[in-house]
Amino acid sequence: MKKLLLLLLFIPLVSGCKNQMNSEVDNYKKSNIDIANQFIDTFYSFNEDSLKLSLSYAEISQPSILYYQKWAECGNYEVLNRSICQERNDSLVICPVTVKDDLMSALQIDLNVTDTFHIIIKDKKIRAVKTFSNDPDVYYEAKDWTRQNRPELIEKPCKDAWKGGSTPCECIKATIEGLKDFQAIEESKKTK
Repeated sequence: MKKLLLLLLFIPLVSGCKNQMNSEVDNYKKSNIDIANQFIDTFYSFNEDSLKLSLSYAEISQPSILYYQKWAECGNYEVLNRSICQERNDSLVICPVTVKDDLMSALQIDLNVTDTFHIIIKDKKIRAVKTFSNDPDVYYEAKDWTRQNRPELIEKPCKDAWKGGSTPCECIKATIEGLKDFQAIEESKKTK
């Protein structure tokens, strides 16, 4: 009877270990493309804790990517198209994502920007993430104009931007205001 009782207690333990091992094997079976797609899902879920977890092995990338996630959320980034992620080599996956945002709206530009995520994956863990964008030249011109002509708008809220600054929402909202001011001046030049 004692042997039967011990056996009944032992079966769930073995079964639990087997399930945990299966879970680890399933994670290991994921391709780099799967991992990259999961990262993109996490980024655009706008859940900071989930993004932190997915970047737990990418400590150098964490400050800028976490900042960018909040910037995107507060800039009302809406995903319009997720192109297929492409594996460039055994560790680099490129994922283009086209979004509609308040920045281009502030400039009255009918353009949807494509952010391209470069994700380095080694041993099935994300090790680094960088983003690149096809923002038009007028966006950079407007940002420069804001820095020169309306510095009070962005100095405080954009302090340490992209280095883990603590106010990405305030920064993008101030940037949008500066872009609108720039656009209003550009429009007034056309009517003179």
